[in-house]
Amino acid sequence: MKKTLFYFLVLLTLDMSAQMYVSPNSYVFVNDTYLYVKQDVNLDNDGNLYLRNKSQLLQGNTSSSLNQGLGNLSVFQEGTSNNFGYNYWCSPVGVPSATVGNASFGITRLNRPTSVVSSSAATILPSSNLNGVSTNSSLSIASRWIYKYVQSNQYGQWTFVGNTSTVNAGEGFTMKGVSGSDSVVADANEGVVNNSGNNQRYDFRGKPNEGTILIPVGNTAGPDYPNQTLTGNPYPSAINLNLFLLENSGYTVNYSDGTYSFTGSPIINGSAYFWEHEKPATSHYVSQYIGGYGVYVPNGTNAFLPGTYTAATWNTYNGDGTPNTTGASTGSSYERMFTPVGQGFMIRGVVASGNAQMKNLYRSFVKEGVASNSQFERSSNSNVNLSNNWEEIPNVANIDYTQFSKKQVPQFKIHTIMNDEFTRETAIAFNDNASDGYDVALDGLTPDSNLPRDMYFPLDTNKQFVISTLPFDVDKKMPIAFKADIQTTFKVTVNELINFDLAQEIFVHDKETNIYYDIKNSFFSITLSPGVYKARFEITFKNTDSTLGLDDEIMESFEVYQNNDNQELTVFNTLQKDVESINLYDVTGKLVINKMNLGTSKQIQVSTSGLSDGVYFVKLTTHDNFNIDKKVSISRK
Repeated sequence: MKKTLFYFLVLLTLDMSAQMYVSPNSYVFVNDTYLYVKQDVNLDNDGNLYLRNKSQLLQGNTSSSLNQGLGNLSVFQEGTSNNFGYNYWCSPVGVPSATVGNASFGITRLNRPTSVVSSSAATILPSSNLNGVSTNSSLSIASRWIYKYVQSNQYGQWTFVGNTSTVNAGEGFTMKGVSGSDSVVADANEGVVNNSGNNQRYDFRGKPNEGTILIPVGNTAGPDYPNQTLTGNPYPSAINLNLFLLENSGYTVNYSDGTYSFTGSPIINGSAYFWEHEKPATSHYVSQYIGGYGVYVPNGTNAFLPGTYTAATWNTYNGDGTPNTTGASTGSSYERMFTPVGQGFMIRGVVASGNAQMKNLYRSFVKEGVASNSQFERSSNSNVNLSNNWEEIPNVANIDYTQFSKKQVPQFKIHTIMNDEFTRETAIAFNDNASDGYDVALDGLTPDSNLPRDMYFPLDTNKQFVISTLPFDVDKKMPIAFKADIQTTFKVTVNELINFDLAQEIFVHDKETNIYYDIKNSFFSITLSPGVYKARFEITFKNTDSTLGLDDEIMESFEVYQNNDNQELTVFNTLQKDVESINLYDVTGKLVINKMNLGTSKQIQVSTSGLSDGVYFVKLTTHDNFNIDKKVSISRK
């Protein structure tokens, strides 16, 4: 009876005034909500705390961890089920201990859920086994792929962990998924199967992490060779990633209104780097990896607005872990402001040696989802419309999120396709708190500075940026840079407008030829010889050479129209120019339609019935070498 009474007290109050103690052989069950404990949690012996149906634990302690006990907090999280694909993790628990403080983690703390409160320990396979397996009766994890990465800048500096419990609180680790399936539904209220063939559910069990956690960072190799640390969200609740990045990048945040000001002494560069793998991954060999890092920066006008995320450029890799010269498209777009339980990411130090601080103050009760700006990187990625304002978000810092919009600052994303091999996504965002130069945490440094060919923003002499945040001015000229180790064709277009209505047009200006190319409605294509081009090209909102000439007259004489009802592309050729070719490219730069010698007809039709829905680029060439570039959208809805 005593255990039953305590169980209902927790569900009804959900707010412990100070400490929380769970006696031996007792448990607390939290369903579809959060539990707040102002100070420490003591899970004595077999005392357990079950967080179910997306429930989370918030703690208000402002010092180092005070948690203790030989019992277990249990929380579920899902990662990829692909044998070859990595997730980056950061555990919310450590090995149970009667000693006060956070404890280290190992994959022996991972379990297979069997019911709403019970689970079975995962089988940890020896390092000679490459593939984990999920079935209706067992879960086997390949220890071969468990690594951590602390204050390092070379691929060979990954530290093998295997089946040991040597991952400190706040350190991230890599783990590949498992093959097979497991149809067991441990929590009927939530209705999630252990393994549907896409995602594998794990039960993390151990002493919950809490308090201020120090994360070692450093930059001993100098500013051009930054050290990185794999870290992540170390708590059994979501965190506001903006607060972590800003406060460790030299900013002071006002928690009443979200404003922030730079006060100096950054520890990290203010960006979080999320690993994305091609789905499905197909090989254990590094030379056959296709993946890369997406970049997130907290560039909202206050700390409670979502930042900007640019998807990974999917590179292939050499055996030593360095990027190869080819890749395939880009990764997915994720909402990253509230980092979910278990999510790992990389950070880069900017001091010779130091510690970034993760704090309870950043913890919030946010369930995973696009609408809540909280997504774990795994196989699925749904899209929904975002409302304008936050709903109530319980949090340790007593922030009233309902007073703030969840709309991102005005921005647009640019896709640059290189030699029809891979696509770089970059973003330009507008925030009056920023400058035209490099602002730590507002501008995003590339994770791939050693790629042999690329497009980036040259905001700093020696650095390359994929996110540029600056004040808006319709007369602004924003330099972009191209680099190439071989002759390379770059195709540039605006892929997405986000809350951007500040300008009607967006151009690439080639200052050498003084030609402006519309990249909002079309794309700019150029073939460059090997070299680095930092001063030749810029993004503008005005065409200052807009006097109508012969080329403009020819361009306006062509109209390209996609008739989705008839599944047909129509080109109106009013001047009856001799059309040599019409080519159609998808967003990855792949040529999907090629038509030659189309003549001088006033109207030309090209069937698009075999193409899937999406955005395509039309390139029309006349026999007198005039080129027309247009963007069309194909949809059967």
